[in-house]
Amino acid sequence: MRRVLCTLLLCGLVLGLSTPARAQTDVLIENVGVTYLYGEEITFSARITASVPIQAAYLIFQAEGDPIARVAPLTIASDGAAVHTHRIAEGLLRPFSMVTFWFRLELSGAEAYTSPTYNFKYEDNRPPWQIIEDDLIRLHWYTGDSPFGQAAFDTAHRGLQSIATLIPVSLARPIDIYLYPTAADVQQTLGLGGESWIAGHADPALGVVLVSIAPGEVQSIEMERQIPHELAHILLYQHTGSAYESLPTWLIEGLATQAELYPNADYNYILSVASQNGTLIPLANLCGPFPADVSGAMLAYAQSGSFVGYLRQTYGTSGLRALIDAYADGLNCEQGALRALGLPLSQLDLRWRQAVFGEDITSVALQNLAPYFIILALVLAIPLWRVWTRPEKGKDVRTKR
Repeated sequence: MRRVLCTLLLCGLVLGLSTPARAQTDVLIENVGVTYLYGEEITFSARITASVPIQAAYLIFQAEGDPIARVAPLTIASDGAAVHTHRIAEGLLRPFSMVTFWFRLELSGAEAYTSPTYNFKYEDNRPPWQIIEDDLIRLHWYTGDSPFGQAAFDTAHRGLQSIATLIPVSLARPIDIYLYPTAADVQQTLGLGGESWIAGHADPALGVVLVSIAPGEVQSIEMERQIPHELAHILLYQHTGSAYESLPTWLIEGLATQAELYPNADYNYILSVASQNGTLIPLANLCGPFPADVSGAMLAYAQSGSFVGYLRQTYGTSGLRALIDAYADGLNCEQGALRALGLPLSQLDLRWRQAVFGEDITSVALQNLAPYFIILALVLAIPLWRVWTRPEKGKDVRTKR
């Protein structure tokens, strides 16, 4: 008997979710729908009627991860039809986010009514996407045949295995990977103006990856480089949560570079030239955003990957995980390394340079301290100059006539 009652209750809940929203004041909201053209406009529609006059109506919508809900006045026609079009140019929505929306009605002689919430995913609906998916990966592509999509799907799974050697892998839902044929397509989709060198992007909080890979001779190389790199960002966020934002950029990008199945062959040359020219960037300068220019950014990525590789070889995977946890606790760039590995970042930087490039630690240390010596010299110069130029005490200084 209890099983029958539970079954009836469950059926009642399912039927309740499928019927139009009602309130005690006999408000009826039905035919709720959303249509949109990605990057241009979103149209919300519904049929809204009430047993009492509706004095004012509003559409409220909010993108996932956006702290601000947008409120738009809603005009309801005599037959109950209500339509609102939101122009993306007038208020951007986070790409590939889940958008939640609801209606609020001010009723004559009754309490205001707030509808149940509805939602839709604001993803790029322009291309004719093909999809392969399982419990871990949901791959979307529109250029290339089925073997091309399958190759990318298989590469994603090998990428997850590679990342699992660095950090724990635990997914509550599949990661969405979108394959675009060119870097320009990725940039246009995300609105990344002025950053033409960006070929891939990950939104860790949303679990979304965009990469630029076209069918052709180098497709395997690009898949093995780009897909694991961007997946590493997602998995690192899954491991650290909101503390992800506290991690040094060199650690985030260094781990992602280490996860690549086909490392960027240009990095070794870039590092060699920078070492010979004395232009390697101090690791402390890579704790925050990387340089905006292409050459500076490439050097930053190359150094981060090499440095994290050195740490992995020297301290093992457990050392890397201890480093992640220390920074996730909010320790600064120097102190996080000190707690996890026993040396501050500046000392680890010197040891990396010596181990990888054979640089002399003393000369590098003096080179890094040179700006501070200059500042100290300037600070001391002023009082010394005053002492040097001050007349001796008791000396009769007369002006010749």
